[in-house]
Amino acid sequence: MTALKSAALAMAVGLGALGAMSPALAQATQTEEQERRAGVLRNLPEWAAKRQFGTQTTGAPLAARAIGSYAKGCLAGGAALAVDGQAWQVMRLSRNRNWGHPDLVSFLESFARRVPREAGWPGILVGDISQPRGGPMLTGHASHQIGLDADIWLTPMPDRTLTGQEREDLSATSMLKGDSLYVDPDIWTPGQAAILKTAASYSEVERVLVHPGIKKKLCDTVKGDRAWLTKVRPYWGHHYHFHMRIKCQPGSPNCKGQAPVAAGDGCGKDLAWWFSDEPWKKPKKDPNKKPVKPKVVTLKDLPPVCAQILDAAAPQSAAEATLKLQ
Repeated sequence: MTALKSAALAMAVGLGALGAMSPALAQATQTEEQERRAGVLRNLPEWAAKRQFGTQTTGAPLAARAIGSYAKGCLAGGAALAVDGQAWQVMRLSRNRNWGHPDLVSFLESFARRVPREAGWPGILVGDISQPRGGPMLTGHASHQIGLDADIWLTPMPDRTLTGQEREDLSATSMLKGDSLYVDPDIWTPGQAAILKTAASYSEVERVLVHPGIKKKLCDTVKGDRAWLTKVRPYWGHHYHFHMRIKCQPGSPNCKGQAPVAAGDGCGKDLAWWFSDEPWKKPKKDPNKKPVKPKVVTLKDLPPVCAQILDAAAPQSAAEATLKLQ
């Protein structure tokens, strides 16, 4: 018998003993027992947190708060970025991941409006931000859980409105040459460098994650002011898009930020490590070691208040929680 079935059976047996009580007391006790059992079930492996958060369709209409850390938390009071704006379009609409802390959504709108004059692009294509109530995602990212992360494509927005199907099918362009670690000079333009510099110039931006090859390209070509390069950090992937992360915002006392980035432009030994064999070699398998099942993250692994975020009543529609342009 699975743990889920056992819990359900125990729940039924426990409720059967309520018949001798007064109707009012029995009802109150039954409600309390149901709530307690629901909490138990939620924390079983069968009830993975990614399933609970990944199936939410609207945000929790509460005071805006980023709760926990970027890779272990949830989001209250999330707002949806409008799918079409003055200088942006949201991609992969079927994922419903255009939600974030209202401060991030406002920031993205501000950032997008700077892009045409600073990079010469019509605007930006926005990838994943967060799920409506944050939390672990059904697929993809380990981070993006508290509404303070956003993926921006390194492909310019077209000068027309994409159809819904195009937003599902259109592929972002890799900045790399073939399967190498280096940027393709026939694809890379000053526009990509300008976009990254603009993103890193905001005081609220904590990190901008890019492929090591992109970081190297910037290190090799940026002249004059290089202070902004310190926020641009090399990371696996991120050759189709860059990942922009803002700091914990006021009103989120339970938000756990990262340590500050190291001083300097980041173009020295730390970057050289990415061009050694060390980051890319596969770990050796021990034939005598038993395989370990991947850990299933359940609700109990997240900050306790995340259960309240899941239980919060939904607004009438996502439109009510879509941040309106000023």
